[in-house]
Amino acid sequence: MLLLFDIDGTLLTSATRAHSKALDGAIREVHGVDTSRLRSKIGPAGRTDGEIARLMLLDLGVSARRIDELSEDVRETCCRIYAQICPPDLSEHVVPGIPDLLAWLGQREGVKLGLLTGNYEPVARLKLKRAGVGKWFPYGCGAFGSDSEDRAALPGIARRRAGHVPRGDTVVIGDTPRDIACARADGVRCVAVTTGQYGPEQLDDADAVAGDVGELRSKLEALGV
Repeated sequence: MLLLFDIDGTLLTSATRAHSKALDGAIREVHGVDTSRLRSKIGPAGRTDGEIARLMLLDLGVSARRIDELSEDVRETCCRIYAQICPPDLSEHVVPGIPDLLAWLGQREGVKLGLLTGNYEPVARLKLKRAGVGKWFPYGCGAFGSDSEDRAALPGIARRRAGHVPRGDTVVIGDTPRDIACARADGVRCVAVTTGQYGPEQLDDADAVAGDVGELRSKLEALGV
């Protein structure tokens, strides 16, 4: 079974300040515009980095063609800035219970762990490394905002990378309605957790909703993990 974990709000909480600053700085450096005031306006939760950048740039009048032409520059610059400003220790941002859950899952026969996140991959990897939980998520497994701006495309990418895992053996684990929507778009199951900014009533389209990590383990066991 392939379990695909979101990062922000699911594995970590309140660990996005440097990430947001890096993306805003990259857009400023590449496009010469200031997007910092627009972040709350677009609602970044559950979006990919590329989609966040695009929405802010479109709001500032930058053409779609120009956004496409410079998207790789924005990604590379964001990852470079984040590597420079990422706090050396993000362990205090790990959601309570996550290390024990990952250790348990890592011992389960037939279970493969991957990431499914809107973060650019270098940002995601460094963020989890600094938080002390990156070791559970091997390279070559998962999908990231650097793979597609469209989060709905990410589960399919992750399944192919993991060895063409069937949809019935794949579960997305996240904390936003967009995590649920991307799972539904690929026909895979989703367990939502209320460790982010959304409550159970906003996540009830998932196959199961967990109030905390302890309950998440129970929900995963019920799905056959």
